[in-house]
Amino acid sequence: MIIRPVPFDHPDAVKLNDEVQAEYHERYGDGGDATVLHPSDFQPPRGLYLLGYDTDGTPVASGGWRSRDADGEGTEDGDAELKRLYVIPAMRGRGLARRMLAALEEDARAAGRLRMVLETGDQQPEAIALYTSSGYEPCAKFGYYREYESSLCFAKRLQD
Repeated sequence: MIIRPVPFDHPDAVKLNDEVQAEYHERYGDGGDATVLHPSDFQPPRGLYLLGYDTDGTPVASGGWRSRDADGEGTEDGDAELKRLYVIPAMRGRGLARRMLAALEEDARAAGRLRMVLETGDQQPEAIALYTSSGYEPCAKFGYYREYESSLCFAKRLQD
């Protein structure tokens, strides 16, 4: 997989975002993630959006982080929020999500972010397994879905 930074509104990013939203709808029946995201959320140095391409140039994975600070919704100063980590079904089980996650953590760390936080749901056991095996631990709920019982939030320190 070749990982490249792209704008959140790049056509390949939009394509994979549409696919992950359809998967969220299948799993939760709610139309997908309603969290408001803007392309500017992922502009360096306050964020980054990455796409992974196979050797034929087909987009196969995506993910981004955006800066979050204390906002009354559960985030803390210095947080980086992971968003839209996704691998197309045909490419799952090859470690691509783990590679994308590591690249995003490295960039957020280099940008001075203190902690990576994420929200996932109880119908995404693969995601939960990836995060917990990558050093993420449950944390206080935050963000749009913090009041939902199915919402699960995790965090990992990026700086010592």
